[in-house]
Amino acid sequence: MSLYETVFIARQDISGAQVDSLADTFTQLIADQGGEVKKREYWGLRNLSYRMNKNRKGHYVLFNIDAPPPAIAEMERTMRINEDVLRFHTIRVDGLEEGPSAVMQSRGRSDDRPRRSFGDDRPPRGYGEDRPPREPPREQPTASEGAEA
Repeated sequence: MSLYETVFIARQDISGAQVDSLADTFTQLIADQGGEVKKREYWGLRNLSYRMNKNRKGHYVLFNIDAPPPAIAEMERTMRINEDVLRFHTIRVDGLEEGPSAVMQSRGRSDDRPRRSFGDDRPPRGYGEDRPPREPPREQPTASEGAEA
């Protein structure tokens, strides 16, 4: 059997439970055809790069699959028919990743950074200390003072 990675995007207006049932449907379809879904990751509701069928967001799901090619063809045919699936992409790979995918790993990195609170838009200390202090602006003579001189 061959190894595949499939990512599909479901419509934004369906619930997370509906996305899970949709993923269960595809998993069962693969199992019925003699394959196996090794890993399944729900990446969440994410912004799309451009609008697809009037949707600005989509639910992303990743499958790592070990299945024969006819099983993948049947899964893709079912995805094409299903109205809840906006897009899907399947590629054949040499080996499957064991741990979490790169998308899931990058989620933890944003938590490592310190949060900025209101008023933290000041430049950091030491910024511009090598420059001399600014002189206050000179007062401009008014038109009446300029006429007297």
